[in-house]
Amino acid sequence: MKKTIRIANGQGFWGDSVHAPLDLLKYGKLDFLTLDYLAEVTMSIMQKQKRKNPNLGYASDFVQLIKDGISYIEKNNIKVISNAGGANPESCREEISKILKDNSSNKKVGIISGDDILHKVENFHNKGYDLNHLDTNEKFSSIKDRIVSANVYINSFSIATALEKGADIILAGRVSDPGLVLGPCINHFNWSENNFDRLASGTVAGHIIECGAQCSGGNYSRWYEIEDLVDIGYPIVEMSESGDFIVFKDKNKGGLINKLTVSEQLLYEMGDPQNYISPDVKVDFTSVNLVEKEKNIVGVSNVKGFSPTDTYKVSICYFDGYKAEGSLTISGPDAKEKSKLASDLVWGRLKKRGIEFKRKKTDFIGLSACPGGVDDENKSANEIVLKLSVHDDSKRKVEMFGKEIAPLITAGPPGVTGFSGGRPKPKEVIAYWPTLIPKELIKIEVDVR
Repeated sequence: MKKTIRIANGQGFWGDSVHAPLDLLKYGKLDFLTLDYLAEVTMSIMQKQKRKNPNLGYASDFVQLIKDGISYIEKNNIKVISNAGGANPESCREEISKILKDNSSNKKVGIISGDDILHKVENFHNKGYDLNHLDTNEKFSSIKDRIVSANVYINSFSIATALEKGADIILAGRVSDPGLVLGPCINHFNWSENNFDRLASGTVAGHIIECGAQCSGGNYSRWYEIEDLVDIGYPIVEMSESGDFIVFKDKNKGGLINKLTVSEQLLYEMGDPQNYISPDVKVDFTSVNLVEKEKNIVGVSNVKGFSPTDTYKVSICYFDGYKAEGSLTISGPDAKEKSKLASDLVWGRLKKRGIEFKRKKTDFIGLSACPGGVDDENKSANEIVLKLSVHDDSKRKVEMFGKEIAPLITAGPPGVTGFSGGRPKPKEVIAYWPTLIPKELIKIEVDVR
């Protein structure tokens, strides 16, 4: 058994760099490449795709990566672990298998299922499991008829099982983000379910690199200290059996890894720092020791963990009406006053027709729109982008809003220009509902072929 293993993450979300994971495969000095495509509402997008076409519902970027990178996967013997399977891991595996066959590869593809409870969640509720909102305790009954996806954050031992069965490429659904890294650690070092400190260490390692370049210089508060962000390097961890590990990047890549970049990522989506909850373990993030060993190499040690909860977190997404937004550029003298008049005209004309909205918003972009609350009444501007937004259950009302923006060009104050993109169209709003479910209700299955 190798004393250490190297795990890199080349994807922080679906839409992240398509070049980064391929660069890591070319770099080659890895045992595992992980790719995290899922955010809280990504599964709802995938379910929507699957409803339109039963062969879709997964991260298509992943299929292209395998096509472009299969020669490097073979050459460097790198195992690839991803949640790209999304709502349809079977279809994703079929596409991957075609690529493997075309390249005469005998790599095995494993899929992990059991996280998708879309067609079970109402039955669970009917049996007495409340599934109320985790933060607000709102009743599940208020959304049960509008659910579009429901996925459990299942444990990392499922990934270890897939590796034990010989999988070279793993397609999961909604495993936890850090679990993509913890899974291979469990498998390689044979960590047990009650080895809480080791599980906590693997979870911290996964948390540090789960957002890709966000820990290697991206989104860094001291961005001005980074010499090269053009060719930013994505992070790699080298894990030991003891649970101590280092975080580093390809020396030939840009970006920056130091105690501060790692600390900022540790604070991401933190919650209670002494009680970070994952499916496998609870972690005390205040126990972590960070040491800058060399330039762009940070050592992590002393991670402490505790027994996990008896529940899994469930990510539910539901239909919550429609939204639309439209923008106009308003220029010339008195741009601020004209922008305020223009917004009043839109809202006033809609109100005159009896149209009010569940929510509406006015932004004066260019006049402290982003750092709200610092608008000086004496502040002037030569041009302002007026952005108007609405949200409502009625699609018709949202459509009527879209028809009131363009008329301002000739029926509003002077200097209203820059209208582009046509009338704003209603878009479906998908809202997020976190809840908990007892672990014994969830059956996780691993299939390797």
